[in-house]
Amino acid sequence: MGKIEETLELKSVRPTAMRILIYKFMANKKIAVALTDIENAFTKADRTTLYRTIKTFEENGIVHQIDDGTGIAKYALCEEGCNCQIDQDLHLHFHCGHCDETICLTQHKIPQIKVPDGFVPENVNLVVKGICDKCNGL
Repeated sequence: MGKIEETLELKSVRPTAMRILIYKFMANKKIAVALTDIENAFTKADRTTLYRTIKTFEENGIVHQIDDGTGIAKYALCEEGCNCQIDQDLHLHFHCGHCDETICLTQHKIPQIKVPDGFVPENVNLVVKGICDKCNGL
């Protein structure tokens, strides 16, 4: 059994051929991808299957959704050991205004944010916008 199959099974997700292909696609991209990016990569696949795969991955902590301010949800693979909890595992995202790519900056963690009593946080998202290192010529 391969590493991807093991990763999926550890998250209680049955490793079907399509799930393995989508996981591999996302791992190779190294950036957050929109559902349309996945659809364009798998033109022969049923759109509903692709959507359900991403939702299954999200529900089981394999990917996290990113709101980068573009109005289009993007998804990125969670790093090993991540469980997408608000009080831990949160990291910065960087959205490049030139190439329109969104990148997880997993080494830069978001500190725990204390909200007033009675408030219940459900989602925390911090996006830095600017020009990425590729577009900046570095």
